[in-house]
Amino acid sequence: MSSKVYITRVSKFLPNAPVSSDDMEKYLGMVNEKPSLARRIVLRNNGIRQRYYALDAAGNTTHTNVDLAARAVALLCDDHFGADDMELLAAGTSSPEQLIPSHALMVHGKTGGANAEVVSFSGTCCTGVQALKYGWLSLLSGEKNNAVCVASERMSSWMQARYFNGEAEHLRLLQEKPILAFEKEFLRWMLSDGAAAVLLQREPGTAGFSFAIDWIELRSYADIMETCMYAGAEKDENGELHGWTSFSEKEWLSKSVFSLKQDTRKLGEHITQLGGQFLKDIVKRRNLKASDIDWFLPHLSSMFFKDKTKSEMEAMHFCIPDEKWFVNLATVGNVGSASNFLMLEELSRSGQLQKGQKILMMTPESARFSYGYTLLTVC
Repeated sequence: MSSKVYITRVSKFLPNAPVSSDDMEKYLGMVNEKPSLARRIVLRNNGIRQRYYALDAAGNTTHTNVDLAARAVALLCDDHFGADDMELLAAGTSSPEQLIPSHALMVHGKTGGANAEVVSFSGTCCTGVQALKYGWLSLLSGEKNNAVCVASERMSSWMQARYFNGEAEHLRLLQEKPILAFEKEFLRWMLSDGAAAVLLQREPGTAGFSFAIDWIELRSYADIMETCMYAGAEKDENGELHGWTSFSEKEWLSKSVFSLKQDTRKLGEHITQLGGQFLKDIVKRRNLKASDIDWFLPHLSSMFFKDKTKSEMEAMHFCIPDEKWFVNLATVGNVGSASNFLMLEELSRSGQLQKGQKILMMTPESARFSYGYTLLTVC
């Protein structure tokens, strides 16, 4: 068994030129040719100035999710490590483009290389850290000598106006039930496209910084919390989720069953509180101190949650000062499962790292409230 596993390389692929907040509807389109009533409200709170779309200005697809992931993986490769050397590929995403085969198998088919073990994680934001943990444990156990973990999102395809027109025509929610419209439109102005990948090996890399994985913790609160974010389903007045097979083909369009939806009230009430509860348990079990942390990389879906996260941490006397926070949400956007890897990649190029520093990554997932925390040491 290996005593330590290292992230030796980090890569990213962000498609096309960045899209400003003023230009979003040019790419995503207007529902029933009317400007969004929710867009400015959401953008004012989320703090995102630009994001990336795998679309051109006419709304045509330029890259698939598989393309994004495969390009990020390819950027890990050089003369010393190639696709044929990959022993394990673990991939996570919120936005697969098919039900079967799995997303990871499609990425493996695109990257090529020798036969490898392939595992796919489906869900939302935690799928990237779930892939990382699977890779980490595979090397720790001695089963594998290396692993590639990739997280990717192409949410722009889900956010295009044509998928909302049918519901707007039938229900006219913007006029009759504005809160329902907001909950179904909220995520259109939150999510971005992109991919990031990491290479895991048993020894630190010979160039640049490597990151020793000290531990990875994951926890679900689905046993006590109802669904908050969902797609391919509808939630009834009792909070029960009904999957797409419960609806007729006509209802798939009229109810926008396959659109991504967020219960914004439950999000605001619980996302930081449960994340703080989990961190409190970790701090106690692992004797973790805020003074040990040199960099804090929180995946924030919106800058609206920064102060709430700080308040939650301060209430448990785990205070990390602002200068130790590293967040690139404003310039990269919310790329879901890839967000933590994208922060790590940018931090590694920032010139601010020093060997021996500790990095704490936080990954909240609102789908049914799951969380991940990862501690790394710079090598």
